[in-house]
Amino acid sequence: MVLSMLKYRLAIFDSDGTLADTLPWMRSIFNELAEAHSFRRVEPMEYERVRDLHGAALLRELGLPLWKLPRVVSDMRRRMAEHTGKLSLFPGIGDVLHRLAAVGIQLAIVSSNSRENVGRVLGSDNARLVAHFACGVSMFGKAAKLRQALRQCSVQPPQAIYIGDEIRDAEAATKAGIAFGAVTWGQHGAEILCTQKPAQIFTTVQEIGDKLC
Repeated sequence: MVLSMLKYRLAIFDSDGTLADTLPWMRSIFNELAEAHSFRRVEPMEYERVRDLHGAALLRELGLPLWKLPRVVSDMRRRMAEHTGKLSLFPGIGDVLHRLAAVGIQLAIVSSNSRENVGRVLGSDNARLVAHFACGVSMFGKAAKLRQALRQCSVQPPQAIYIGDEIRDAEAATKAGIAFGAVTWGQHGAEILCTQKPAQIFTTVQEIGDKLC
């Protein structure tokens, strides 16, 4: 594939729920976090209903005040750092990253998780393909990190796509002026993600390579 024929020159990925299969682990420790930080537990029969909530609606459902959120996120990241050896990428992700890189598409990762956690799960062979990492929680949000990735990779907004599994990923892409690609195997389901009018919908990992290359 000639680089000039590619629709996107930069593919930016979210990590948890997009590249990394972390949702089962997060569910397994969720109620421990709830007890530690005094917000509402979620029982297994509630998972699907709660799954598609986001932002303020999710915090209200959990009885979790906004001021507590950074502390909860920090605790979750610390716990994940202790268990990264048990976490893995979704099957086929490594092959797709190599396929994109082979045709000249630059790769970046923008995630609210820590750089260390993202790197451990990604593995050194895949991490070396990534031109730019922007990880951790920022008061300026993911949109600022997306714009940073554009600058670092010398790519204009129309030439980039942000691939993620959550409504907030779609919102960040819109704020940054870039396309959003929705994956359907992560936190939010296809129906709610489609309300954000994504430029691409990926129902399998292989489709990322098929549609972008």
